[in-house]
Amino acid sequence: MLVLRQLVCYLFAARIENQLAFQKKGTAMGSADRTGDFTGYVDLSSVPTVRRLRQNALLERLRKAISFEYVTIGGLDLEGYEFGCSQSIDTDMPPLYMDTYFAEKMSPQDPLVVAGKTRKTVYTEEEAFDLSSPPLRLLYLSRAHDVRNRILFPLCRNDVVYGAVCFTNARPFTTDERDFLSIMAEPLYGAVTQPIMDRFAASHFRLTGGELLCLKLASRGLTSEEIADESCYTAETINSYLKSATRKLGASNRVQAVASAIRKNLID
Repeated sequence: MLVLRQLVCYLFAARIENQLAFQKKGTAMGSADRTGDFTGYVDLSSVPTVRRLRQNALLERLRKAISFEYVTIGGLDLEGYEFGCSQSIDTDMPPLYMDTYFAEKMSPQDPLVVAGKTRKTVYTEEEAFDLSSPPLRLLYLSRAHDVRNRILFPLCRNDVVYGAVCFTNARPFTTDERDFLSIMAEPLYGAVTQPIMDRFAASHFRLTGGELLCLKLASRGLTSEEIADESCYTAETINSYLKSATRKLGASNRVQAVASAIRKNLID
C-alpha cells in the first residue's frame, strides 16, 4: 500500500512539473533536464543517436521512490526510430559502456533486447539469458562497468515495440519494485522523449500548419463545418487537409489520425 500511495503522489506532482516545463512553445527542454536545446538541429537525423540523460522531474522523483543505478530510454514512436533500431537512446549509463556497446553492435546479440522486441513483455536479463546465452564480450563489458541486474520494459502498440525503458540495480529488483516500475515506465518514457518529439515529429511526418490546425480542432470533437467556423479554411479544404494528415500518419480514418497525433505530441 505504501508503494501505491507513493506512486500516486509522485505521478501527480511530476506530471504537473513536466507540464510547466514544456509550456514554452517551440523549445526543447534545456540542459537542466536534457542534453540541450534541440532547436540547433536541422532535422531528426542530425541529432546525436546516444544522448546523455540528465535531470528530469519525473526521473528524480522516481529515484526517491525506488533505488536503481542507471536508466536507459530507447526508441521513438516514429518509423525507423523504434526500439531496436539504435537510432535514439537517452541514458545515464557509463559513457564508455555505451560507446563500446554500440560501436561493437551488441544490441542485436543482446538476449535482453531480443527478448523485449520479440516477446513484447517485461524481462530481467537473468530471464533473457535463460532463453539465449549472452556473448562473453557483453558479460565482460557489463562486469567492467558495473552494469548489473538489468530489467527491460518494452512499450508496444499494434504489435510493434516502439520504445523501451531499461533500469539497472546493484541487486535484483523485488516483485513490488518490478510492478512499480512497470507502471512508471511509460510515463517516464513520455517525459524524456517529449522534447525531441515536440521538435521533430511534425517535420518527420511532413505535416503542414494547416493539417496540424485541423487535427487540433478535430481533436475537440468539431466537424469539418465547425472547424471552418473556427479557422480561415473552407469545409472542402479541411476535409482535404484531414485526409492528407490521415495518410501521412498511417491512420485509416480521422479518429485514428487524431489519436495518433495526440500520442506523438503533435497536438495537445
